[in-house]
Amino acid sequence: MIPDKAPKEDVFHGSEELKKEAHIPSFEKYKELYMKSIDHPDEFWGDVAKDFFWKTKHTGPFLEYNFDVTKGEIYVKFMEGATTNICYNLLDRNVHDRKLGDKVAFYWEGNEPGDEMTVTYRELLQRVCQFANVLKSQGVKKGDRVSIYMPMVVELVVAMLACVRIGAVHSIVFAGFSAESLCERILDSQCSLLITADGFYRGDKLINLKLLADEALQKCKDKGFPVKKCIMLKHLSKEAEETPVGCQSPPAKRPCPDLQQEKQTGRVKKTRPVPQVPWNPDVDLCWHALIRGASDECEPEWCESEDPLFILYTSGSTGKPKGVLHTVSGYMLYTATTFKLVFDHQPADVYWCTADIGWITGHSYITYGPLANGATSVLFEGLPTYPNVSRMWEIVDKYSVTKFYTAPTAIRMLMKFGSDPVVKYKRESLKVLGTVGEPINPEAWQWYYNVVGDKRCPIVDTFWQTETGGHVLTPLPAATPMKPGSATFPFFGVVPAILNESGEELEGPSEGYLVFKQPWPGVMRTVYGNQQRFETTYFKKFPGYYVTGDGCRRDKDGYYWITGRIDDMLNVSGHLLSTAEVESALVEHEAVAEAAVVGRPHPVKGESLYCFVTLNDGVMYNRSLEAELKKQVREKIGAIATPDYIQNAPGLPKTRSGKIMRRVLRKIACDERDLGDISTLADSSVVEQLFQNRCCPAV
Repeated sequence: MIPDKAPKEDVFHGSEELKKEAHIPSFEKYKELYMKSIDHPDEFWGDVAKDFFWKTKHTGPFLEYNFDVTKGEIYVKFMEGATTNICYNLLDRNVHDRKLGDKVAFYWEGNEPGDEMTVTYRELLQRVCQFANVLKSQGVKKGDRVSIYMPMVVELVVAMLACVRIGAVHSIVFAGFSAESLCERILDSQCSLLITADGFYRGDKLINLKLLADEALQKCKDKGFPVKKCIMLKHLSKEAEETPVGCQSPPAKRPCPDLQQEKQTGRVKKTRPVPQVPWNPDVDLCWHALIRGASDECEPEWCESEDPLFILYTSGSTGKPKGVLHTVSGYMLYTATTFKLVFDHQPADVYWCTADIGWITGHSYITYGPLANGATSVLFEGLPTYPNVSRMWEIVDKYSVTKFYTAPTAIRMLMKFGSDPVVKYKRESLKVLGTVGEPINPEAWQWYYNVVGDKRCPIVDTFWQTETGGHVLTPLPAATPMKPGSATFPFFGVVPAILNESGEELEGPSEGYLVFKQPWPGVMRTVYGNQQRFETTYFKKFPGYYVTGDGCRRDKDGYYWITGRIDDMLNVSGHLLSTAEVESALVEHEAVAEAAVVGRPHPVKGESLYCFVTLNDGVMYNRSLEAELKKQVREKIGAIATPDYIQNAPGLPKTRSGKIMRRVLRKIACDERDLGDISTLADSSVVEQLFQNRCCPAV
């Protein structure tokens, strides 16, 4: 499974300086620990568990499971009998046992440059305890579900940790989602309370969050499920005159940047409109008024290992989101360990993950993993291109960020503007770079490595899912040589396999379905309220395996390459083609910033390749360029992969998290106007533009 020796050709290596302090300094050490994690998981995870506090120790086997639907119900049980509290381990343990109370937990960087805040571990613990007492005063108890619909502010972390301190189950909904999406998730998990904010700015765009929250609550009420309480944070409306009746409180420590003069510089920031905040006194409660009288001490609720921790919704093939359920002990140990080893966390690090907490990346690698390690993190509210395209590198220098984790989408977007916005900042503090969310094409990897990392920072290209809880295929900074675009090798405790259509395991270099043969501590336990859907989605196709839904290729050196979702695989004249592979070939052309490839029915070949390309600034699309692109794909992959159609796409339909909605692109390719729900699109106007620019007649 893991090669005896690391390859020496066509690979990149981490810096020698990094190897000196790394937790896992060599490939040989990685392999030794990996085999221990597979052959003796109780010893491996038992050693990890020693770093955490347990109210009671586990009594049964360390790990029990069934992955075979033909042998009964699918289940995973980890450290049964043990009791703990994840909030206690993230905060109390760090403040009292590890003496990290004065260490910075978060540098909060607002949407506007200059809007900032620092929170220590001691301050975070006090604020979490206060809000936990607020939740208890509102009748929230262990096992209750609480919906959180908030921007990227420190109070979002406070709210989620307050929930888990008292044993409540949080269900965070990304603040870019619609009222309908919020309603759907509240109904599915039967949330007893909603926590939201008045609004926030994302770049220049004002999001009136409370208005959307109220609309969602009205929809819930209309469907027979009235949510009785909604707690609102004043994030923008700090001044008394903008404060709704019932939410009178002194201005928060962090004033709204748009309402005040910058005291240090005397510069007056541009005035922005503050949202008109609707207020329903029968339902709405003010965060600040509730906190004012709350004690900053709150005894944690001790939870069983397999008690639910949180629900996070992810897209389903049926169109109805799936409530992925994670549990306490396994998730805590797995996120803590992956964070520590994948980013090679050291005590002096400043870590920055640019994701939103509304997604699993933010759960695992902004909140739970970093705090479990006593890390200092940057929490960023804004956009990578606001107010200019150098914002990320400005922040890296400002806080001396050492470990940086972002999405290939952001990297490709910033590539469009060239290297000048990057190199105007030093970035000397950077030691490790990471990518998450989708496979990164080699050209973007090279730009990230050469320009952002100055050819000295290893890149951890992590593969994982909402369902896996944490990284499952990933390089380790000092231990595994890197191949641009490869997810490299499995993390500890993870046993991957590649299957063909018949469910047979393929050995050596091969390509097929990526599955996992056994559980790891952080894997999801069920789909909330729907065990049957859980088993059908992940275990029915290949009994005995967890099915990721992704295609994968293993090369001669044993490296794993994610080829894209199985439904993003195209069958052209009997040949299985990966859309990600074609996209990567297109993006390697110097004129192309981004590409998306979908299938279009073909009377002879079955499917044809329909490609959308976004060009770099200043490049004109013409027939000559189209011919070059077709030639490039033909040369990179083969004649069978030559695009049938290439359409110039100034913009692509993306969700607010940056993922391309390929379902919409398939409809455009076939000139089908029935698009279904597109409420999660960041900019729906690009859809009509793409329809008008279609380059072939209707099917």
